[in-house]
Amino acid sequence: MKYKIINKQQNSKMCLICGMENAFGLKTSFYELESGELVAICKTTDEHQSYPGRLHGGITGALLDETIGRAIMIKYKEIWGVTIELNVSYKKPIPLNAELKIVGRITKDTSRIFEGTGELILPNGDIAATAHGRYIKMTLDKISGTDEKELDWQVIRLPEEPVEIDL
Repeated sequence: MKYKIINKQQNSKMCLICGMENAFGLKTSFYELESGELVAICKTTDEHQSYPGRLHGGITGALLDETIGRAIMIKYKEIWGVTIELNVSYKKPIPLNAELKIVGRITKDTSRIFEGTGELILPNGDIAATAHGRYIKMTLDKISGTDEKELDWQVIRLPEEPVEIDL
């Protein structure tokens, strides 16, 4: 099913998942959908390897964690999710050098804590991993003592930006 993109979220400089200047990073783009879900799109490389030709499970967990944790920003633009707990289920091997989609959504939202779920989807549409996480809501200055300018937090437009995503 195709979903219209309503917003693109920011990237940072050095984050492993979204950092655009991290030589070993995934340079992931995050898109808010009309469905209220967040979709991340990235392409893995050989530097993200575990077993030959396979994505490291820790990177899989990090992708799911970041996507679910960012889903709160759809509703609260200045709030970040800081992980309390993350449970990942690995279902299929994840190849390297493949474009992956990671979907995250909020399933419970209280004043201080939220919960969410997510899936990592292979190019053929199969679900390779799922996760459930609990997060505390915090502002960036409370998390790291820095602000968005130091993080160089900005929306990075790509030459071929999608207008809708097929899930």
